[in-house]
Amino acid sequence: MKILVLNCGSSSVKYKLIDTATDATMAEGGVEKIGLPDGFLKFKRPDGSKEIKELGLTDHEGSVKAILNVLTDPKEGCIKSYDEIDAVGHRVVHGAEKFNKSVLITDEVIQQVKDCYPLAPLHNPANITGIEAITALMPEVPQVGVFDTAFHQTMPAKAYMYPLPYRFYKEDGVRRYGFHGTSHRYVSGRAIEFLGLDPDNSKIITCHVGNGGSITAVVNGKSIDTSMGLTPTEGLMMGTRVGDVDPGVITYLMGKHNYTVDDIQRIIQKESGMAGVTEISSDMREIEAADNAGNERAHLGLMMYEHRIIKYIGAYAAEMGGVDAIVFTGGVGENQAGLRADVCEPLAFMGVKLDIDLNARTRGTETVISTADSKVKVAVIPTDEELMIARDTEQIVSAK
Repeated sequence: MKILVLNCGSSSVKYKLIDTATDATMAEGGVEKIGLPDGFLKFKRPDGSKEIKELGLTDHEGSVKAILNVLTDPKEGCIKSYDEIDAVGHRVVHGAEKFNKSVLITDEVIQQVKDCYPLAPLHNPANITGIEAITALMPEVPQVGVFDTAFHQTMPAKAYMYPLPYRFYKEDGVRRYGFHGTSHRYVSGRAIEFLGLDPDNSKIITCHVGNGGSITAVVNGKSIDTSMGLTPTEGLMMGTRVGDVDPGVITYLMGKHNYTVDDIQRIIQKESGMAGVTEISSDMREIEAADNAGNERAHLGLMMYEHRIIKYIGAYAAEMGGVDAIVFTGGVGENQAGLRADVCEPLAFMGVKLDIDLNARTRGTETVISTADSKVKVAVIPTDEELMIARDTEQIVSAK
């Protein structure tokens, strides 16, 4: 099948066209700055070269149409008509407790995703906009929703419940849901294959570390705990998100500075994390460069960032009663060898031994970076959420 995978954000649409017969990516790219006069589409040609096409002021439907036009363009495209697209798979961020697996999009599903708007006000509306754009342009093509939260629905109540009055869970759905689930599912499954682990007797810690970051404990292929919570703000220190913070800090700052809820949301979502501490950037490459140049704030930020990753790995190893493998993925996890080394060094007490030279040479490729005698295998496995979405979409559409 030829599956178009869409990841619609509030101001962007990323896409991949995947042939599931070979798992090959036929085309990929994305629209950026939706709703602004300088909106544009960037994409890869069939020969691998890159191109940017100015779109000007456009909405999500116009963006999806521009993507479809490029895919079918006689010169730039890789298919002759829309009819060659067998199905469309959508990344949907929040499914609450409504979805524990990917589903065929129906009117009922759309309404249930809309019911989750209060839990993901920035993401779910954009995801629905993408679904509606495809419905308008290709009304006959089947669509599938793949939820970031679904993989984590196997967490036990002791892991997902907050110690708040129980009524907030019953009445408002306040609990830990976790995110990056499609990535954690792909990477943990691939780790079992790549590392030769027993799928029915395995304990894996997956570290999806990038501008956003989360860590998941996976036992026998199922998520039993993860660092993100009700929203993607909980857990690790991230590029601009605060991660774990004493809630008393929030109420203290609101009282002291008369901050509104919107003010606090802006601070913890967009002004905190590495950008907030270093006041340099949210980009780890820039921060590492500043650290190497002797910038003390950059060094502090890196130490804080790594410290929280180490804490979660240690906590999940204890929770699972041991660990067979630690896997790094995501933009930072796949490419920042220094961070991987710093994280693994204090884990020596668990039997983690890193091959320092091999780790230093590894960037974005599937590689075992631990030594042969390491009690815990450590690997880099690039994530492929789009392939996971395409596979789910094919399976669901084929079963119709």
